[in-house]
Amino acid sequence: MSEFLPVISSERSESRNLMNIDCINILLVEDEPDLVLIIRNTLTSQGFNVRTAMDGEEGLRKFYAEKPDVLVADVMMPKMDGFTMVRQIRQTDQQTPVLFLTARSAIDDVVEGFELGANDYLKKPFGMMELIVRLRSLAGRRQVQTAPAPQTYKIGEFTFHPDTLRLDHAGTSEELSPREAKILELLCASKGETLYTRPLLLEIWGDDDFFNSRSLQVFISKLRRRLEPDPRIRIVNVRGEGYKLLVNE
Repeated sequence: MSEFLPVISSERSESRNLMNIDCINILLVEDEPDLVLIIRNTLTSQGFNVRTAMDGEEGLRKFYAEKPDVLVADVMMPKMDGFTMVRQIRQTDQQTPVLFLTARSAIDDVVEGFELGANDYLKKPFGMMELIVRLRSLAGRRQVQTAPAPQTYKIGEFTFHPDTLRLDHAGTSEELSPREAKILELLCASKGETLYTRPLLLEIWGDDDFFNSRSLQVFISKLRRRLEPDPRIRIVNVRGEGYKLLVNE
């Protein structure tokens, strides 16, 4: 059994006082089976609804399928590490709280986690009471968040209004389809950086299969045609990864 399993024996009597809460949906992405079993059983006994994934790629798919209240993720995992998974999630979702569980405690690792958009960090081994308290705090923080003000993007000579699906240019305005608008919004939010294909497909289509990938290519082509009047604007392919919006100012 792993040396990083949480401490639970001294907390059982205290944890009984944590019952009678609204159900909080947790996605736990962790590759240590023993640790997954202990966390899932303990949280479930306290009224949490827990879904699990064993690696970053599975975690990414389940995140968009489950829409959890809080994401709990290990850092070192097979196929896709926790930092990479959260980096991709944060391109399409800035609101869901993220808590990293890790044996790595170097200050650079902690800083990187928070820079990627993590909300909390718990070093293994940890106490289950501490995990429960932090999860409730993160879930409560999300519930009181107010809706952000509508964002307007300036793209070269264009002005884009995601809330109304309008793209303005040279005194004219055209309405984009909802999917066109969402793709352009995510490109604008990541301007100059790679927007990864997989989270984009999972966010908009709910599936990253071949046919949806081809549909995405069609929508990218439509957006390129709409933005053609300003030659400074380019949507470029990043081979094997995704797309990038570039504007030569």
